[in-house]
Amino acid sequence: MAWVLDRSIPIGGGRRIGLDPLIGLVPGVGDWLGAALSCWLVYEAVLLGLPTRVLLRMGGNILIEAAVGVVPVLGDVFDAAWQANRRNLQLIERHYDPRRRPRSVRGVLIAFLVVTAVFLVALAALGIWLLGVVWSWIDGVLLS
Repeated sequence: MAWVLDRSIPIGGGRRIGLDPLIGLVPGVGDWLGAALSCWLVYEAVLLGLPTRVLLRMGGNILIEAAVGVVPVLGDVFDAAWQANRRNLQLIERHYDPRRRPRSVRGVLIAFLVVTAVFLVALAALGIWLLGVVWSWIDGVLLS
């Protein structure tokens, strides 16, 4: 999943991007959908029993990418460079311990759905606020 979202498309010069920054180009839902897909890796990390601090760091990587991603074009360039999914996969690989007991699927699913819903609502609110700021700026420029 991390490879598909962050590194699956060669763009020349040894550089690669994934579907995530391309999905982010779709106005309104692109960044929301990209963030939702990125949360899958966090869900898997929860099932593997990774420590809460690592899960929070993974969520922070997604939050940074999604928050900057709402800025048209510049956010998608940042998304291609930041590659939160690749970073999160590295965190899983570094902190996975097979001796750690997996967490309950039911509890994980409930927590995952609640956290994801709150995150996506906050992301939508940020996008709407940013749209209002841009609209006000455009309106001010046109009236002057």
